[in-house]
Amino acid sequence: MSESIWSKAAGLPERPALAGGLDVDAAVIGGGMAGVLTAHFLKAAGLRTVLLEASRVGGGQTKNTTAKITSQHGLIYHRLIERSGEEPARQYADANQRAVAEYRRMVRELGIDCDFTEAPAYLYSTAEREPLAREFEAAKALGIGAAYGSQTELPFPVAAALRFDGQARFHPLRFLRAVAGPLEIYEGTPVRSVEGNRIFTDRGEVTAAKIVLACHYPFLNAPGYYFMRMHQERSYVLALKNASKLTGMYLGVDADGLSFRPQGDLLLLGGGNHRTGENSAGGQYQRLREAAKTYWPESAEAAAWSAQDCMTLDGVPYIGRYSASTPDWYVATGFQKWGMTSSMVSALLITGLITEGKSPWEQVFTPQRFNPSASARTLMRDTAQAAKGLARKFLTPPREDIEALPRGHGGVVEYDGEKVGVYKDENGEAFIVSVRCPHLGCQLEWNPDEKSWDCPCHGSRFDFRGRLIDNPAQEGLEGE
Repeated sequence: MSESIWSKAAGLPERPALAGGLDVDAAVIGGGMAGVLTAHFLKAAGLRTVLLEASRVGGGQTKNTTAKITSQHGLIYHRLIERSGEEPARQYADANQRAVAEYRRMVRELGIDCDFTEAPAYLYSTAEREPLAREFEAAKALGIGAAYGSQTELPFPVAAALRFDGQARFHPLRFLRAVAGPLEIYEGTPVRSVEGNRIFTDRGEVTAAKIVLACHYPFLNAPGYYFMRMHQERSYVLALKNASKLTGMYLGVDADGLSFRPQGDLLLLGGGNHRTGENSAGGQYQRLREAAKTYWPESAEAAAWSAQDCMTLDGVPYIGRYSASTPDWYVATGFQKWGMTSSMVSALLITGLITEGKSPWEQVFTPQRFNPSASARTLMRDTAQAAKGLARKFLTPPREDIEALPRGHGGVVEYDGEKVGVYKDENGEAFIVSVRCPHLGCQLEWNPDEKSWDCPCHGSRFDFRGRLIDNPAQEGLEGE
């Protein structure tokens, strides 16, 4: 598996597993940035709070972020005003700008050494001016300091660029290590189920007055039915030496747009977005490598890794009360590709709901929302994708014979009369697993860029041995 520059540069100390039952004020499930920040604020509010992590703190999506802290989330504001009105758009802007400010405050007041750097954030297009011009007008209407033009530091001309000042970037795991230090955390403690105020793990039962699910993708199918309201997408990153020394952070809004962000003497180049489970041809890293050689022929690759993001029906995260039938449960999910800022928004919003019963941003992020005009088309597409994934298991013939599978490749093959997933390593050893996702039964697809089995329905992922990488699945694949 690929490893990010954050993982290489910062290790977090191990924490013990749960050893028996607990009765607490609040329990947070998930040890990424959202979970750690939520536990931090709840503890600061005087609640005994425990954090339960299935593996290691920071071992999920947080370690794979590009670590931009920004209220600029693509072409979000024009879309929000058009679909939902100015007030929800203003709430979204206020929440995310507050998140940037809160990171700044915590770094300063807690003295956290995490390479926190103030930097402008840019959206750019090499083809069209109008979408960015509309977003500029929307930002101005919401009181966001923005500038519009066509001058950037990028090594190619752009048709238009939109700049937000007062944004930032940092080293996420160094920040996480500092914030997690004083918290009551139990690693190696996967949660198996939640019933009322009781959390069941293999290592004991936790009773909590308030329960927060901050585990990237909710593993409980009901209530909430988040698997019907989200899909997951993957994206890819190269860390380059000897590339441009940029000041700002950049994101292309075109279909094939690239992301750029400096970190020390490196430049992070990102792109290659696709729905999880739809990369059978591979080549995402190669496309980034070709772009790197085009723009910086003398550059060298220092690291390569990928990330996974939950995408909601209307492009806004689900943050707040988990469902109408579970008043003491809360959720933080669907961060799109803006996990660092959304993690802080989640922590502040959920802490407000738990301690005060309200939040000024509750309306725009509420998981109970359903806006037909904003969501219907996406819901239909996601439902069709899930049906396609389920049908594929029964209708698609095996694509290769196991003996014909080349070394270093994986695929769905015929083996002992059944369809199975096979990866054959460079030595010719075959690793055989079930291609049925244990979450809801969709047929998995091989991702050659990551040597993983990915679910096209809901985004669960497994390594070539069948070990679980990403939820909502809670267990690995059956081996043969």
